[in-house]
Amino acid sequence: MPIKDEIQATIDKNDVVLFMKGTPNFPQCGFSGQLVQILNHVGVTYEPVNCLASDEIRQGIKEFSNWPTIPQLYVKGEFLGGCDIVREMFQSGELTAHLAAKGIAVAQPAKA
Repeated sequence: MPIKDEIQATIDKNDVVLFMKGTPNFPQCGFSGQLVQILNHVGVTYEPVNCLASDEIRQGIKEFSNWPTIPQLYVKGEFLGGCDIVREMFQSGELTAHLAAKGIAVAQPAKA
């Protein structure tokens, strides 16, 4: 299966997917660690994909999204962004509101 199809299948199969460096228990970069903390804080279930496990995935996700950096967060098939964008969404309350609007359970209610 071509890597693009593999990435698409992962995104299609899971409501929230985090393409990251390392794993949630052992992030291999600070930006991936920040997104893990944010997702854990809002209490959302997500599928982590360790981009360091495969050069094909590491390069493929950048081409797939046309976004040059990792981590990358997808929600219901939509690319939300990398660390800076997701962190800003979290700080403003937009992230939890977006997740809730997409029907994804979160532990933290959206800010009014």
